[in-house]
Amino acid sequence: MPYEAPVNDILAALKGAAGLDGLIADGVLGELDEDTIMAILQEAGKFSAEVLEPLNAVGDRAGVKLENGAVTTPTGYKDAYQQFAAAGWTALPCEEAYGGQSLPTTVAMAVCELWNSANLAFGVCPLLTNGAIDSLTTAGSDALKEVYLPKMVSGEWTGTMNLTEPQAGSDLNAVKAKAVPQDDGTYLISGTKIFISYGEHDMAENIIHMVLARMPDAPAGTRGISLFLVPKFLVNDDGSLGARNDVVCTGVEHKLGIHGSPTCVMTYGDKSGAIGYLVGEENRGLATMFIMMNAARLAVGVQGVAVSERARQHALAYAHDRKQGRGLNSKGPEMDPIAVHPDVRRMVLTMSALTQAARCICLVVARETDLLHRAKTEEERAAAGHRVALLTPIAKAFSTDIGCEVSSLGVQIHGGMGFVEETGAAQYYRDARILPIYEGTNGIQAMDLIFRKLPLEGGDVMRQYLAEIAGGVAAVQGVDRSDLGDTGERLGQAAAVLGEVTHWIAKHIASDREAALATATPYLELFGLTAGAHYLCQCAINSDFSPRTVALARFYCESILPKTQGLGEIIMHGAGSVTNDHVEMIMEHSV
Repeated sequence: MPYEAPVNDILAALKGAAGLDGLIADGVLGELDEDTIMAILQEAGKFSAEVLEPLNAVGDRAGVKLENGAVTTPTGYKDAYQQFAAAGWTALPCEEAYGGQSLPTTVAMAVCELWNSANLAFGVCPLLTNGAIDSLTTAGSDALKEVYLPKMVSGEWTGTMNLTEPQAGSDLNAVKAKAVPQDDGTYLISGTKIFISYGEHDMAENIIHMVLARMPDAPAGTRGISLFLVPKFLVNDDGSLGARNDVVCTGVEHKLGIHGSPTCVMTYGDKSGAIGYLVGEENRGLATMFIMMNAARLAVGVQGVAVSERARQHALAYAHDRKQGRGLNSKGPEMDPIAVHPDVRRMVLTMSALTQAARCICLVVARETDLLHRAKTEEERAAAGHRVALLTPIAKAFSTDIGCEVSSLGVQIHGGMGFVEETGAAQYYRDARILPIYEGTNGIQAMDLIFRKLPLEGGDVMRQYLAEIAGGVAAVQGVDRSDLGDTGERLGQAAAVLGEVTHWIAKHIASDREAALATATPYLELFGLTAGAHYLCQCAINSDFSPRTVALARFYCESILPKTQGLGEIIMHGAGSVTNDHVEMIMEHSV
């Protein structure tokens, strides 16, 4: 089935959950109005469907090729990227001073979903480039910005993020890449980085690597890491490309999915040393890199929404096309489409409701990001910053977890044909699986949530969020409509569990950190499920009671949200089953 941009669902999430009308009225989105945003989404959807989606299966089958340090992307990718850049899509969220369009994050993330739905492997490249642009814009020197940002914003050059090393993984304390200062103010970078998406490719003329490394005598641990800009090709004084830098791709990973995206092993300084330029302050590289990582975490959450949407569309089309068995109310002799069977309907509804819930969460984080930068008062900006911090782990982890769940349901709806590559359902499942690992695993997001985000402002940030949900419960319960069913009651029950469990975790963080760690992931799931329900309900009661939004909210609250009751029990009573001494008998290496 050809991809169709879900513009109406995105607009429903923007208006119902992200408060689009209020953002426009308050001038937060500048001169943008609803019609203009709709036009942007429609045009981006057209490009996604006509240019990117036809390359999705092509890239999956062909993969990338590495020869003599050069990576060739699948047929059509380079041309598609040139069209992408020429149309100005790379410049959407970037500053006008460097050739960007300064569109708000709320709109940029809505558009980001479309690229990644149509072709997740392709969408990784502009996602990372925008993250590199954010880091350079925030912390780079004026000289670096002048040389590199215009070309990156235009899409002529792409960007990467280089954190992980073979011995380090997610533990950046173990980073060993070296940066030796030179008399001319540059640094010689040496070391090996792994899992570097688009570290080498043929789609753009230069690649700008953002690399974490240590200077000589730097403090141990993350306090001694600095960030460096290391271009594939050095740049001459006149802006033209110069000599090839001492950085080379020495391997590409053979992966479960996103085969069209090169995941590279990058070797720096194998000869004389790769020339790099300090970005930000010495030994403050991780703080600067987190500018890029936090933006990327939201974008990866959007990727989870994107792959869910694509799997949903694909499965729904198959459910209407595939005829097997007869429905309970069938009267004719012919077999019926499997869409009539209750269990298939349940799966399609689950896919649809989870996708829209995650979309709402991500767009709310995007809204708060815009308020952080664009709100009129310092108080509003500070509150938005705290809300971004609180909800980013939810947007990243919950959305990517449901990406795996929804794409798995897509395979299930296809039955045996879902296990056959030719139908395409399996690709979405394979592609989705990297997302809970990207940009800090979802377990890391859960730990970040309970240890860093819940205590923000002495817990006030979370208390205010719980109060917001309580207000949402009251609003839904105050609506007298039979088609909402038990929506308000179920949301109220989940909100109560979230409040009770949050209090339990706050008590145990200090007294039993191991128990808190053991329950961090179920807590994040509980939080995500409840937040998703809250936003779906807001969409239902703030959209003139669109039958679609009401049906999604009701199904979610009655058929998905009750899981929160069990999660509450797991969190408050299940930690001992993870931490007790007898567990070691199971954890022993031998069988």
